[in-house]
Amino acid sequence: MRHQAVGYGLAVAVSVLVVIVAITGQGGLWAWPDWQDPLLQELRLPRIASALLVGAALAGSGAALQALFRNPLADPGLIGTSSGAALGVVLLIAWGGAASFGLPLAAFVGGLLSTGLILLLSRVAGNSEAALLLMGLVIAAFIGAITSLVLFLSDDLTLRGAMAWLAGNLSGASTSPLGVSAAAIALALLLLIALGRDLDCLALGTDSAHGLGLSLAATRAWVIVAAALATGAAVALSGVIGFVGMMVPNALALVVGGSRRRLIALSAWLGGLFLLAMDTVSRLVVYPIEIPVGLLTAFTGPPFFIWLFWYRQRKVN
Repeated sequence: MRHQAVGYGLAVAVSVLVVIVAITGQGGLWAWPDWQDPLLQELRLPRIASALLVGAALAGSGAALQALFRNPLADPGLIGTSSGAALGVVLLIAWGGAASFGLPLAAFVGGLLSTGLILLLSRVAGNSEAALLLMGLVIAAFIGAITSLVLFLSDDLTLRGAMAWLAGNLSGASTSPLGVSAAAIALALLLLIALGRDLDCLALGTDSAHGLGLSLAATRAWVIVAAALATGAAVALSGVIGFVGMMVPNALALVVGGSRRRLIALSAWLGGLFLLAMDTVSRLVVYPIEIPVGLLTAFTGPPFFIWLFWYRQRKVN
């Protein structure tokens, strides 16, 4: 109990430290902020909240999807949710309707429609985890091709705005879409945590899960819909940010382990802190130029992916 209390204390201390660093690191200088400053209230604090929400949504969804597919390399992008949400926003931008409230709605619709299509096709292909993963990869590639076509046919202004958004960027965070996205992410994560015990049953194998009275089709559908909702809301806030949903849950699984319900909750917490730290680095590393945080995670993701694959293979052999 004493070691557990120390661990929780360190976790809280690290969380507070990351948030303080994110708040005080402004303009390349480290100084305690003026809380009455409109820039802090309208730009910095919404950006910090967006980073925490997006990281929590991606990492929590990744932890659930890895259990569903029984594949530690699974990521929200693999089931086509991120691609569908991105296509919805790109279409909205191309049609000149990129209002602050329209972006979350377009991302929600795009993510849910793409996920619904994947669920439908996976039933035709056998309704298994392998079929679901395969259809997710195929639909993600197809949606990516449509997105590229829309961008190719767009004017230069639309293309520049869409490409900056697709790179994964929190610089446009504001309070207007934050409330809707926060509610959607909170609802989705609570649903995924509630499904944690069912995902633990799935880890025992399909036959064991059936023997325990688990409805595989219902569990699979609810996990996919919740992951789609969380990922769509995250894409609406930040654009497409990859690898967070793969890196954070695997790191926690190796360090702390535990039930899937616990792992989803811890992944959401650590994912938010991780993305906030990465966003802070992206703002300050080459100040005054700001690197999109999606590019920074894209640089860190592949080395982690290769290391994880090597580590898993070494354990098998």
